[in-house]
Amino acid sequence: MKRIAVIYQSKYGSTRQYAQWIARDLGAELLERSAVSPASLREYDVVVYGGGLYAGGIAGVDLVAKYPCPPLVVFTVGLANPAITDYSEILNRNFSPEQREKLKVFHLRGAMDYGRLGPVHRGMMAMMKKMTIDSKAPEERTDEDRLMLETYGKSVDFIEEASIAPLVEYVRGLL
Repeated sequence: MKRIAVIYQSKYGSTRQYAQWIARDLGAELLERSAVSPASLREYDVVVYGGGLYAGGIAGVDLVAKYPCPPLVVFTVGLANPAITDYSEILNRNFSPEQREKLKVFHLRGAMDYGRLGPVHRGMMAMMKKMTIDSKAPEERTDEDRLMLETYGKSVDFIEEASIAPLVEYVRGLL
């Protein structure tokens, strides 16, 4: 039987929730990013890595981006709607062109409770809002910009267990 690792880094819990569901559905080993060494990646036939999106980066993704590993499937978790969001810039920043050719990425929606954000993340959100959204004329704002304005300072939860189905089916196809 092939060994699958579902590795994740989660700050506020959304990525952890998705990782738990994915590992359960695949019968995979569930591991926190902090407990995984680069050498241990080679023990698996498939690696699924999940990280939250923060300031254009994927949390903890350096583990799988810098070190060779078996077939790699990545899932990101953020507030933006994957159906209307272009993630190419984020993927370009986090993976080489060669890696992107082999990589399968799934984007999932998370949750945010502004009241639980730490001061650094709260400051980053305020800065991003001020620099990228408030400075635009309303007609120049993207759907993603409008979503941020609608949800800014509030608690929102877009987590849906059903959204993992395409990822789970893809990984099963690799086995």
